[in-house]
Amino acid sequence: MSEAVKKRTVSRGLPDEVRTAARAALDKKATDVTVLDLRHAAAFADYFLICTGQNPRQVKAIADAIEDALRELGRRPAHVEGYERAEWILMDYFDLIVHVFSPQLRTFYALERLWGSATQIDVAEPFAAAHRTSRR
Repeated sequence: MSEAVKKRTVSRGLPDEVRTAARAALDKKATDVTVLDLRHAAAFADYFLICTGQNPRQVKAIADAIEDALRELGRRPAHVEGYERAEWILMDYFDLIVHVFSPQLRTFYALERLWGSATQIDVAEPFAAAHRTSRR
């Protein structure tokens, strides 16, 4: 990893919608769930949530779960792209952009490297477990 990328693991400090989307992705067994904090980068959104599904069915299931979870917070995507092909689903919530990738396209596009000036937050399973417990 380049020194330009700041990396941390966090379970607090993220907006509710970002935490909710990450939890929904992890609940559907998304892998490599990462948040890019773009607030200090020259970007058009505050956060990217990036995650991977292992096949088209899982990619769609992850996107559906995120959309359902954010709808419960009163948020609807302004735009969704890529749902039919299910290789890279992009969901635009203005301040949050969700990217659900197939493994091949995640590697090919490497958004974490592209947005190297962003702070990268690895969303670990303990983060998800803490939020699953808090929902009960």
